[in-house]
Amino acid sequence: MSQGAKPKAGLRERKKAKTMANVQMHALRLFRENGYHATTVEQIAEAAEISPSTFFRYFGTKEDVVLTDNYDPLLVAAFEKQPSELSPLQAVRNAMLSGIAEMTDDEWETTRQRNELILMVPELRAAAMNNLSQMMQLLTQIVAKRTGRNSDDLAVRTFAGVVVGVNISLMDYNAGATKSEFAKLLDEALGVVEKGLLL
Repeated sequence: MSQGAKPKAGLRERKKAKTMANVQMHALRLFRENGYHATTVEQIAEAAEISPSTFFRYFGTKEDVVLTDNYDPLLVAAFEKQPSELSPLQAVRNAMLSGIAEMTDDEWETTRQRNELILMVPELRAAAMNNLSQMMQLLTQIVAKRTGRNSDDLAVRTFAGVVVGVNISLMDYNAGATKSEFAKLLDEALGVVEKGLLL
């Protein structure tokens, strides 16, 4: 690959992320105004000034406009940068907290609104389970790599399930939290896990 091709790929990815964020912003506004079920893909596309066919290049379904985000690669990158002397839990904790800190206020508000909608609409809540399962698989893989264990190792899978469970509990518990409030809750919750989850 030539050196000139790299910036083009980066620009293409940034343009894609910007378009996706724009579509999600308009979709969430329409869902608030009209309700999730009453809002059509055509209405979302019109508000975002794209065609319905362009919408479907970015999102497979109306559900996906709520469920899709681009944060998993950022989590992996942040996790892999953590010092090797940290435990897997400390590394995950730092990676998640740094990811939240790096989000803009607009990005956080979009995430918060998406989570609120997922909690309110039964079919979105059910569909979100697939995303959570994928997050658990991702955590299983990166923790297995860090610890030199197999991804089928029960301890590794249990670890990933606990971390995802913490996120689910916080999403249910405080969907309206500000960015700093959520970061504080996540830090405290993972701290409870690190101490052995003694009740």
